[in-house]
Amino acid sequence: MAELSDGESKKTQPAQAQSDAGAALAGVRRDPTAADEAYDIRIGRDGTWYYHGSPIRRLPLVKLFATVLRRDAAGDYWLITPAERGRITVDDAPFVAVAVEVAGTGEDQVLTFRTNLDHVREAGPEHPIRVAFAANTGEPSPYIRIAEGLDALLSRPVFYELAELAVARDGRMGVWSHRTFFPLDQA
Repeated sequence: MAELSDGESKKTQPAQAQSDAGAALAGVRRDPTAADEAYDIRIGRDGTWYYHGSPIRRLPLVKLFATVLRRDAAGDYWLITPAERGRITVDDAPFVAVAVEVAGTGEDQVLTFRTNLDHVREAGPEHPIRVAFAANTGEPSPYIRIAEGLDALLSRPVFYELAELAVARDGRMGVWSHRTFFPLDQA
């Protein structure tokens, strides 16, 4: 199982989760006269950010962009700053969960996820896990809610770890976190 942080204690992680949640969700005041733009920025299914078709290799820059990323009610993704607002393309989800840590067992189990941009979230009512299934293939796409309207796609190794933890409840297979059951199979 992957570590969630380099040498950091578990006690500091919830505070960090709150800290980066605040940064990611902080309201951004915008100049009402600023025009909407379309940025040539795309986030690939693997979490790679692209500008004009080339990967953005500077992780601090990607993390900065992620702090102003929003999703509107129509499902469009935007980078919003006080000066401008630009629509971007997201292939699937803007983040990828690359590690999971398990604490406890049964209903008291807590699943803590880390994304490719170092967001740390504990699955539970505020950060639910859901699995969508492709209509044509039945292929699962598992997600965890990172912030309002913003999800992380669980990487295949992380999803396999969850599958190993799955238990039966009311005819469904799933996992517990923060006393909430999250089905992993199709209904």
